[in-house]
Amino acid sequence: MLVFPNCKINIGLHVVEKRADGFHNIETAFYPVNWTDALEVIEGKENENSFSFTQSGLSIAGGFENNLIYKAWQLINREIKLPPVSVHLHKILPMGAGLGGGSSNAAFFINLLNEQFALGLSEEKRLLLASELGSDCAFFIKNAPLLAFGRGNEFEPVQLNLSDYFILVVYPAIHSNTKDAYNGLSPKKPLQDLKTILAKEPVSNWRHCLVNDFEASLFEKYPDIKKLKQLLYDEGAVYASMSGSGSAVYGLFKEEPTIKLLTNYSFCLQKPNQVIL
Repeated sequence: MLVFPNCKINIGLHVVEKRADGFHNIETAFYPVNWTDALEVIEGKENENSFSFTQSGLSIAGGFENNLIYKAWQLINREIKLPPVSVHLHKILPMGAGLGGGSSNAAFFINLLNEQFALGLSEEKRLLLASELGSDCAFFIKNAPLLAFGRGNEFEPVQLNLSDYFILVVYPAIHSNTKDAYNGLSPKKPLQDLKTILAKEPVSNWRHCLVNDFEASLFEKYPDIKKLKQLLYDEGAVYASMSGSGSAVYGLFKEEPTIKLLTNYSFCLQKPNQVIL
């Protein structure tokens, strides 16, 4: 079975407080975007290794034992004896970009195993499994616009429809380490919560009221990310922001943007009404 794990962007991101367990409580809105990897799972033979993994495309550091896909397989296999599987990942989504590519791979793998082998795992169970793997991993189980709280794994529905916009996501070839990004900011409660802003303000006003708390410190550390955000505004973006803890930047456009200026970047342009695979 072949699936195409997509990425996400963050619409606003407040880092509210540091938790006793060392994580942070946040509030953000996750929105799926059709920039994808490719993931294939084939059932093996009984005399083969229980789990085999191959990979192409962008290089992933470390052995497969550190990959969230393998960790997802381990979690499920402890509870349900799985048949041998051969997994191939073709990696397109950049890493260290704030797009959730690794989390998406793992969540899609959980959903794929559940469907391919009729495991009967409820959505609630799959969400719990994904939450053990990473803070934003559970989002990709649902893979629909959601408000996220806690570590990013507690959700509420949100009326958020960007299907009228071109969504341009650009990776500036800067790897942003999430742990370092958190160390570079001081958590604080926002003057107005994100849920209220999104309910009250049209997209045309987001530039003046939506904030990604990671931008201030990362723009100082990596001025090219700040320049990229301004480039998107110069090209006519209605709203532009860094995604997650960086370094990818996205812009929302009413008219198709000029992409010839992005020849030195990796990017994806999602057109209006484009369906997520």
